[in-house]
Parts: sequence; structure tokens; C-alpha cells
Amino acid sequence: MLSYSSCRDSLALSFSTGRPPLPGNNIFRRSVWLSGGRHTSGKPVLLFVLECALGIVALVLVAALAHWSRWLVPVEALLYLLIVIPTALFYGFWQALIVSLSALVVHTSFGARQPQLHFAADPTSSVTLLAFVLVALIVSRLSARVTDHAREAESWGGQMRDLYEFTRRTLQLNLHVEPGPQLADLIHEIFDLQAVALFDADLHRVYQVGIWSVDPREMAQNVYYFGTSDDDAETGLGRRVVRLGSVPVGSLVVRGETSPLTNNAIASLIAITFDRYRAFANESRMESERRTEQLRATVLDSLAHAYKTPLTAIRAASTGLAEMGHLSAGQADLVSLIDEQTTLLSDLTTRLLTTARLDSEEVILHATRVGVGTLIEEVLASLKDRLASMKVAVEMDDEDLSLHCDRQMIVTLLTQYIDNACKYSIFGTTITIRAAHVKGEILFSVHSYGPEIPIADRERIFDRYYRSSLRSGKASGTGIGLSVAKRAATMHGGYVWVTSDAQEGTTFFAAIPDKIKKGQAS
Repeated sequence: MLSYSSCRDSLALSFSTGRPPLPGNNIFRRSVWLSGGRHTSGKPVLLFVLECALGIVALVLVAALAHWSRWLVPVEALLYLLIVIPTALFYGFWQALIVSLSALVVHTSFGARQPQLHFAADPTSSVTLLAFVLVALIVSRLSARVTDHAREAESWGGQMRDLYEFTRRTLQLNLHVEPGPQLADLIHEIFDLQAVALFDADLHRVYQVGIWSVDPREMAQNVYYFGTSDDDAETGLGRRVVRLGSVPVGSLVVRGETSPLTNNAIASLIAITFDRYRAFANESRMESERRTEQLRATVLDSLAHAYKTPLTAIRAASTGLAEMGHLSAGQADLVSLIDEQTTLLSDLTTRLLTTARLDSEEVILHATRVGVGTLIEEVLASLKDRLASMKVAVEMDDEDLSLHCDRQMIVTLLTQYIDNACKYSIFGTTITIRAAHVKGEILFSVHSYGPEIPIADRERIFDRYYRSSLRSGKASGTGIGLSVAKRAATMHGGYVWVTSDAQEGTTFFAAIPDKIKKGQAS
């Protein structure tokens, strides 16, 4: 428990300035109430009496000495003032007031024994004593203010040092583990509190330190859910909602000697630490996903290369058997089936290799100026078997339209778009391929009539291995092609999107900058 002087200084400041003590001076009252009401003890009163008695004894000794020596009588009031001022500085305003009044009584008592110095008979003495009383009261009040302000500044300085230490150590926390237990221990240790409870809303956990007479878990959660932020002087409890901006992310309950401003600062630092932990966890998760994706791309690349050689051999063998002739109808069908499935496997392997290549951070675009019409014709020629039963229309606003790009990547993009339209378009409808120059970009679009793509799927449909739930059963596929198309566009600094409507049909777009920025091309 703090000494009586802390309470005395707080009360002196309250009576002398006409305002209640500042928050930092409420510490003594909290300690007294938390200790079970020992403020009713007679010790503070006894100490107050002893302090006044010391001042009065000093007055009597000075008065006796002055009247005994006679030559000190003219400066007797000044000597009294020299006793009142230290009393105000070291003890307080009320002790100084009592000593001042006692000085008046002592002077009058000693003066009564000497008629020539009697208070009533000497007007000059009366004025001197009245001036003395006023000066003593003013000086006592000012000295009490100075003392309390100095102690208040010292108290705030101590709290600032604690906050600095808390800030420094929160920056050194291990963010690989939950920050809650570490923060609770730091608050309890640095601010010398009786108990601490900290609620992390994201993890839905309560961390407690110290001795609690009630369950702090329910209390901390109630502070968070009901938005309670207050300080109870009677119980010594401080409650704060921990907010990150305007969003509550937890709560804090402390019991001990802290000021409201200190509690606010602690809650703010907790919110910052929670945010740092979330950001670090997200960064770690993203790094883990990146490494997993890198490993997956490496495995795909290895598998694709491993499959390429046997597939080439199988295809060569099936082609050789077909050219040898002398096959029965059944044998010819089997050879044709082998050749068809080998072609499908070869195409899939090529896509896997392309995917692995695009995921590599070492990919460099080999950009050249190519005609857009030539690109589209090349893609249509490679898909002539797929498009044999389809109606295809090509629309360009300029026959001389050209693009500075990596030819192979843009061919891969357009191939995927047109192949996708072949898979899902309604038989007998027209697939429309358009290319136009719009605001420094070449805008490609492939339109077809088929199943509508739900709104929820239009963003995710470009993610790898994702297939729309309404379209996955309509045609075979791996969910790789559109992700490859998106990657090809983004590597050129472009972007892709899709629109879909039951009546208007589905259109896949790709906007590619007319010129590749420096650093993207070799």
C-alpha cells in the first residue's frame, strides 16, 4: 500500500485548487479500497496530528526565543513564515494552515505577557500579523500546488517509462506463436498489476495472469461483446475494448494501480501487436503456398517430360501400324483409338509443360511484332479438326492490326479460348472471334452460345483446376487451360474476364497492351 503522504497530497491539491485529483493521484484510493477498507484506520489521522504538532512546537520555541532575546521580536513574523513554508512543502496545505493559525495564537499569547507588545494595543503588529496569515496561506497553497505537480509529473514519468518498456518488448515478441500469453505476462510484469485478462476475438481465447476472485474469461468476453470501456475506482478494475481502427479485435481487463490514459495506451499497443501477428501469419501462409505451388510446378514439369518420350513412341508405333496396312476392321479401329487417345495425352502433357513454364519466375517473353490476323489464322488452322462441324466468324476492325507480344503465348491464349468455345457451344451456333484496338490495347474476344456461367464462378473460373459446377459435366477437361490463358495475359501486362448470359451467350475477353513494357521482354 502507498503511504499516507500520497493521499494527503491528493486531498491537499483538491481542496486548494477546487478540483478533484488527477487520474494519476487516484492510485492511493484504489489501493486502500482494494485492501479491504483499511482507510478507516487511525494511523493517517495520528500522522496528521504529529505533523501539525511538530510545526506548533517549532513555533513555540521560536516565540520563546524571540521574547527571551528581545532583539528577534521585530522579525518574529518572518521566523514564523520560515516554519510555515517548509510545513507546506513537506506535509501539505492543511498542516500549513493549522500551523499558520497556531502562529497567530502563539504570538498573541506571548504578547499578552508583555503589554507593550499586546496585539490589540499595537496597530502595526495587527497589520503585520494579518499580512503574515495571508502570506502564509498563499505560500502554503502555491507550495502545495508545486509539490503535487512535481509528484504528478514524476508519476506520469514513471508511467511513460513503463509504456516505453512495454512498447519496446512488444516489438521483440515471437510472432511465430500466439501473442496473447506473451502480452498478458508483459502487462502483469511491467506495470506491476495484481491481475490481467486478455481476450483475443480472432482466436476466441482468453489469457489470464495473476489471482482473480471471479472468472475473468466471462468478464473479458462481456467487455468485448458489450463494448464496455471504463475504470472502477472501488474495485480497481480497468476495462478496455481493444480496437484496430473502429473494428474491435479483443478486450483487456486489468486490476491494479493504473491510470485511464495508461490503460488506453496499453489497449492500443495490444491492437497493433494483434495486427502484426495476423499480418505475419498471412505472409507466412502466402510464402508456404508459393513454395507449395513451386513444388507442384516442378513435379508437373518432371512428369510431363517423363510422359513425353513414351507417348511419342506409342504414337509413332500406332502410325506405323496404320501405314503398314493389311489390318482387319477391328485392328484398324484399335489402332485409330490408340492414336486418338495418344493425341489427347500429348495435348494434356503439352499443357502441363506450358503451365510449369509460365509458373517459373525465370520466364522471359520473346516479343516480336506480329499481325493479329495471322495469329488468329494460325490458331484456327491448329483446331481445324475440332472446328470442322462448327460455324466460325472472325471480325477485325483493321486488317493490318498488329501486336508486340510473345507469339507462342498469345497463340496458347487464343487456342484455349476457342477450344473452350468448341467444348461448350450449342451445336449449329456460331463462334465469333473479334479483335480490336481499344485505348492502347488489343482486345480479343471469343463469343459462343452455351450454358450460362454463374456469377459466383466468373472470377474463379480462371483459377487452376477450377471448373464451373454447371459446366463440368458438359465436356471433359482438367481446369488448367483458362489458368494458362490468364497467366499468358498477365505476363504481357494484360488481364482477362468473362461475361455470360442465357440469352446473349458467353464471351471470354483478353486485353493485351499494344506494347510490352521495358523489362518484360528479352
